Amino acid sequence: MNKEMSLGAVVNELRDGMTIGFGGWGPRRKPMALVREILRSDLKDLTVVAYGGPEIGMLCAAGKVKRAIYGFVSLDFIPIEPFFKKTRQEGVVEVNELDEGLLLLGLQAAGHRIPFIPTRVGLGSDVMSYNPNFKTVKSPYEDGETLLAMPAIKLDVALIHVSQADRLGNTLTDGPDPLFDGLMARAADRCFVSTEKLVDRLEYTDRNQAKNNLFERSLVKGVVHAPLGAHPTATHYDYGWDAEHLKEYGTFAAEENGWQKYFDKYVAGSEDGYIERVGGADRVRSLPHPVL
Repeated sequence: MNKEMSLGAVVNELRDGMTIGFGGWGPRRKPMALVREILRSDLKDLTVVAYGGPEIGMLCAAGKVKRAIYGFVSLDFIPIEPFFKKTRQEGVVEVNELDEGLLLLGLQAAGHRIPFIPTRVGLGSDVMSYNPNFKTVKSPYEDGETLLAMPAIKLDVALIHVSQADRLGNTLTDGPDPLFDGLMARAADRCFVSTEKLVDRLEYTDRNQAKNNLFERSLVKGVVHAPLGAHPTATHYDYGWDAEHLKEYGTFAAEENGWQKYFDKYVAGSEDGYIERVGGADRVRSLPHPVL
């Protein structure tokens, strides 16, 4: 029942051409230690699915992505993720640009193991123009309404960062905005989590804390102990996002060969040295939480 794994062991489970969903939201709770391990690997031709942040920009810049499915790709205070913006403008990645709600419905359908969910969302908008594979259905009831049949977004793998986990696969995600990580886990054939804290067995102290267990441990195939593993994104209540680092990251996107420069400075080498390269553990833990 011990599901503990290393970063490398998780990435060794991945294959070219997989569809991978990333938990978190913009610059919050992204499994960045796992992302960096993918960046160091030979994986390619991935389909990536996310309420996107730097994970999408980095993977696109590194040439790992064939197709991106997203509700947005943003760093919040930097409205459009800079490396993704560059990739999108160059047209080198296939995209499915969705309303945030449609992405939710697509993941829900996959989690429920049904082919689609009917909705009015997207009808009469450019969502239909930019997703010509989308189909409509007619309600079988007296109303006869025409609805968009939002197709299931089936994931081969979900990668999610959590606040705490145990070696059995139970998890806790702290903070006010856990949002859609549970949908990612249920839409995937396999789910791997990275965690700030790892214990032998989680003990829930009250009902409210138990609600922070967003998905069943049976869905979790592997757990990686990765303290500070969401940097440069935030993990409530451990550390905020690294605005200084993300601004520097944005300047690289404006430079010729900027991705390679960023990779060489921060990502190349082992993950063990990454936190020192961004200023050390004390600096990361002291990052203030954003006030929105």
